[in-house]
Amino acid sequence: MKFISTFTMIALCLALSGCKKDKSEQAAKDDKIIRDYIAANNLNAEETGSGLYVVIDNEGAGFKPSQNSTVSVYYKGYFTDGKVFDETGSEPITFSLQQVIEGWQEGIPYFKPSGSGILLIPSALGYGSEKVGDIPPNSVLIFDIELVTVN
Repeated sequence: MKFISTFTMIALCLALSGCKKDKSEQAAKDDKIIRDYIAANNLNAEETGSGLYVVIDNEGAGFKPSQNSTVSVYYKGYFTDGKVFDETGSEPITFSLQQVIEGWQEGIPYFKPSGSGILLIPSALGYGSEKVGDIPPNSVLIFDIELVTVN
């Protein structure tokens, strides 16, 4: 019985270290994709420390949102090849920052109302290894955003 417990512990440790390695490898791939995109498009992007990159075209004015804020934004989401997977229409979309992907939770607070820019989001801060709609697993996501209001 002790052999099974020890074997189980070793297997669990190996599995967890393999997952950490896979995540680390994916993070490195995503970072290269994002850096290449930034260079190819001559963007002035700031890396936040989590893998997210932010381009601030216009900071806006007023108060920045917190992660508990409800915000209204216009956005266009696309891949590094330019293929659009989602965007707002003529009206902004309103949502709580607690209900969106981590890349938005972290990135939107860089802007104030009327602010605009680009969020370059690694897969770990997007949908990770999950396929969501037309978004393949491990996708780097790019969003042009304009923050309209903060509540």
